[in-house]
Amino acid sequence: MRVSNMFIPTLREVPAEAEIASHKLMLRAGLMRKLASGIYSFLPMGYRVFRKVEQIVREEMDRAGAQELIMSALLPAEAYQASGRWEVFGAEMFRLKDRGGREFCLGPTHEEIFTETVKNETRSYRSLPLTLYQIQTKYRDERRPRFGVMRSREFVMKDAYSFDRDEANLDISYKKMYEAYCKIFDRCGLDYIVVDADTGAMGGSGSQEFMVKSSIGESGIAYCNACGYAANDEKAECIPENCCCGQKEACCEQLEYEKVATPNARTIEELMEFFKCDAKEFAKTLIYKADDKIVAVMVRGDRELNETKLQNTLGCIELEMADAETVKKVTGADVGFAGPVGINVDTIVDLEVAGMKNFVTGANETGFHYKNINIDRDFKATKVADIRTICEGDKCPKCGAPVKVELGIEVGHIFKLGTKYTQALNCIYLDENGKENPMVMGCYGIGINRTMAAIIEQNNDDNGIIWPMSVAPYHVIVVPVNTGDELQMELAQKIYSELMEAGVEVLLDDRNERPGVKFKDADLIGIPVRITVGKKAAEGIVEYKLRSKSEFSDMSVEEAISSAKSEVGK
Repeated sequence: MRVSNMFIPTLREVPAEAEIASHKLMLRAGLMRKLASGIYSFLPMGYRVFRKVEQIVREEMDRAGAQELIMSALLPAEAYQASGRWEVFGAEMFRLKDRGGREFCLGPTHEEIFTETVKNETRSYRSLPLTLYQIQTKYRDERRPRFGVMRSREFVMKDAYSFDRDEANLDISYKKMYEAYCKIFDRCGLDYIVVDADTGAMGGSGSQEFMVKSSIGESGIAYCNACGYAANDEKAECIPENCCCGQKEACCEQLEYEKVATPNARTIEELMEFFKCDAKEFAKTLIYKADDKIVAVMVRGDRELNETKLQNTLGCIELEMADAETVKKVTGADVGFAGPVGINVDTIVDLEVAGMKNFVTGANETGFHYKNINIDRDFKATKVADIRTICEGDKCPKCGAPVKVELGIEVGHIFKLGTKYTQALNCIYLDENGKENPMVMGCYGIGINRTMAAIIEQNNDDNGIIWPMSVAPYHVIVVPVNTGDELQMELAQKIYSELMEAGVEVLLDDRNERPGVKFKDADLIGIPVRITVGKKAAEGIVEYKLRSKSEFSDMSVEEAISSAKSEVGK
């Protein structure tokens, strides 16, 4: 393809809206453009990459025995209502009605729809196992779309669903998908880790996420080098510290509580300074709205509440921190002075707080705190549960060694759904004895857009993207330094033609631009191999450079063509 004929609107300046490397580079390299918040169009160069990622996914899914189909994105409400997820998805689901008043949604995910399809067409055990998949657009009305295609309101997902006779056969299907996912992300050139994960709105007995380590990741990954344990921070179990407040055993004797005036101290940092003690000696009381109910939640002063764990503990659909007005109504105090003593709402207490003695809490009175508070004596917990986020150095729940915590980007997620949907939708099969049994399901998703962005996050430098060869929009770019030089253009055309005939995806930058502009664009877009035809064209010598390397080499035309073919074929 000749660059002069292409639509590649590259940008020199970083767009103000872009926060992370992949978002900046996808806009600057002309891969995509924003239509609205969380909604993007892929331009020709970006769509080539998109289709290559999609094809890798398709090839590995087919190789694993899955069959591709395509479902509608406009879906009737009935199946979601039958499974209970019409309410569970809450505000994230795009809902609409047709002119007759029938309710529909734009598909956020398709478990129910695949289940209905299999239910209507498959009855015998002889038809199982069965794995079906599609690559299709999903819609979720994210509260806060950000980071480009990392968290958007419209995205393309490969979602697959397996149907088996029992849990033992589900394990076989699950393992096949696990192995297929490893091959997909290996081929995409990603450095990833597989972690145990929360099942969320999908439900089921267990799940694992394929996470790409990244400093901009939205999920924490806790992993143990000693035993191999790995889980995301929504799933990772927290083991409470034995010592209740970091002091000696004497602290276990319950002391009389007292109210202390703390007029200018409401944050943990301010309270530490005021009381001259460690954050471990405080218990934070946070007020939340869970669906239509107000609850108090307690974690140790140096800990962070994990909202996913809390949501699972409460079994609620919507969860958000209460506003200042609600906090004052419930506690009688301003934000920063809430506590569990005398409060008239359910109180959910973290495991660690349940083991503390003589700790400091808010007094439910503006400007005051209590010291020497003890659970059971001074207040009752409605429920005690693991509701905090795991931290670097916490004990591994499997072997007790210190865990490490890093941020990661979720690119794939696999679930053992069991009979959650097949029982709700009466998706059954007849066994050898003619007995009806619910099919046992698995669910397997990969975000195509997000995988693209994750590849860029792990493969870039100050000059732009460094695509792995497997997903690069083009393999090679041939750059004549002076398009007005007949010899240079003739030699560039020769290289271009021979590479095309060999099946190499190649660009010829025939624009009448300065060499520096061409080089910057090639680096920004991330073409893996650049062959520059310059002053040594008369000698049959060109410059050969890999995008991933800083150095370049002078080669004969034949050597450059051979090297490019070899690089593409690796």
